[in-house]
Amino acid sequence: MPDDAAKPAAKARTAPMKFGTGLLRDCWYFAALSSDLKPGKLQRHELLGEPVLLGRTRKGEVYAIRDICPHRAAPLSAGKLVAEADGRETVECPYHGWRFGTDGACTAIPSLVEGQGVEVSRIGVRRYPSAESQGMVFVWFTSDPRGQGEPTEPPPVFDGVVGGAPRIVDRMDFDTHMDHAVVGLMDPTHAPYVHQAWWARSAKRQYEKTKAFEPSDAGFVMVRHPRSKANRIYDILGGQPEVEITFRLPGMRWEHIRIGPRQLLALTCLTPVTDSKTTITQIIWSDHPVLALAPVIKPFVRAFLHQDGDMVNLQNMGLKYDPPMLWLEDGDTQAKWYQQLKREWTASRAEGRAFVNPVQATTLRWRS
Repeated sequence: MPDDAAKPAAKARTAPMKFGTGLLRDCWYFAALSSDLKPGKLQRHELLGEPVLLGRTRKGEVYAIRDICPHRAAPLSAGKLVAEADGRETVECPYHGWRFGTDGACTAIPSLVEGQGVEVSRIGVRRYPSAESQGMVFVWFTSDPRGQGEPTEPPPVFDGVVGGAPRIVDRMDFDTHMDHAVVGLMDPTHAPYVHQAWWARSAKRQYEKTKAFEPSDAGFVMVRHPRSKANRIYDILGGQPEVEITFRLPGMRWEHIRIGPRQLLALTCLTPVTDSKTTITQIIWSDHPVLALAPVIKPFVRAFLHQDGDMVNLQNMGLKYDPPMLWLEDGDTQAKWYQQLKREWTASRAEGRAFVNPVQATTLRWRS
């Protein structure tokens, strides 16, 4: 179904985007937890600067369409889900009752009378491919300017989603471009200074780290290794935790911890709202008995996010002057990989070829 404001096809561009500008397309973005979408309810979201209606039919199917009625621009999410005579479920605009299927196609314009010659079937709003995976809802954003691109791969699947529903979920908006949020997420050396607390690592207790990295699906992985002795938060897990940390485009980082037969997965999803705002969602699953203390642990997770958010606000004071940034080896190598991955993803899509991961297996060293 064409977008209500479709534009002529743009020429493919292979030039890399400047850091802190542009958002990746032709990929899945985390949008919500499955439990956030209730049957029959309509939710308004802004994703990648676009108004998106997320909903779930009464039959349980998730859908996403552009949240602007092409008649008078009212948000469709302010309307309601109604049933047609044939059983189909449609979204009814609150302004004049125009109805749209979950595929974006217009199904009815109540004000029309016989003989007025309007082809309702030619009217529609953009449909965004959406899918559920492991209790999460993902939305596919295409690079096709007409909005007709379909997913070329299934939504991501993560090892370690155990213990039923997530034990901890927290969200926060950062007032920054997604690039800066991603780099902050994967930065291995800021913790002793930003996350100062009795239960976290201290700037006075830093150690030299040596970690092996390998390329992974659309990203890279810090190979499984024993827990960091500098971070006391692992102490509550007991045993001998082993940790594997993975990053994947467009902005997902997860820490998979094994403690004997038990597992814990801490997944962080970055979702761009606009070019200057990014939502960070922290989701934790585990079958470890310590997660029975989730109500006690959640404030610590929240404190971590607030500390990062405060640093983003400080960083914005300097970024508004568009300064050059000096990145080091090896502590900033992951940030450089992100740039390379983003550049290759954009080029491979523009050139219609397979993605070639630019990350090479290596060992990095830093102190933190």
